[in-house]
Amino acid sequence: MNREAIFAALFNLLSGVAGAVVVTRRLKVWTDFTPTQKPCICISERDQDYKRDSEAAPAVITLAADLFIYIRTQDSNAVPAIVMNGLLDAIDTALRPDNMVTGLLTLGGLVSHCWIDGRTMVETGDMDGDGIAVVPVKMLLPA
Repeated sequence: MNREAIFAALFNLLSGVAGAVVVTRRLKVWTDFTPTQKPCICISERDQDYKRDSEAAPAVITLAADLFIYIRTQDSNAVPAIVMNGLLDAIDTALRPDNMVTGLLTLGGLVSHCWIDGRTMVETGDMDGDGIAVVPVKMLLPA
């Protein structure tokens, strides 16, 4: 296992997300980005889960990350949800399978599967134009 190669591959994949101005592996608060740097995506590494079926069995390892998406709409008549929905759709597209045999995203063979897992928290920014979403991603390592 090479954690750095895995997270670098995830970063490289998300760097091509349509509509994102900045993609970074450092989690920052939304005020650290100027309006011209948004929409942006921060990749935050999270939990690492080891599970074993028995003491003799090798661990099944799952790595997790959260994608923090920040948007800013300057026009008070704009609908922030339109910007957010477009970016979330682009992330879904970026995380489509790269292995057509298995139908899974493997990050070029570094993981068995990479997927969005769980509830995506979304605050579109209707009140002030600043929106945020947090997308949970998991990566299952090969056995």
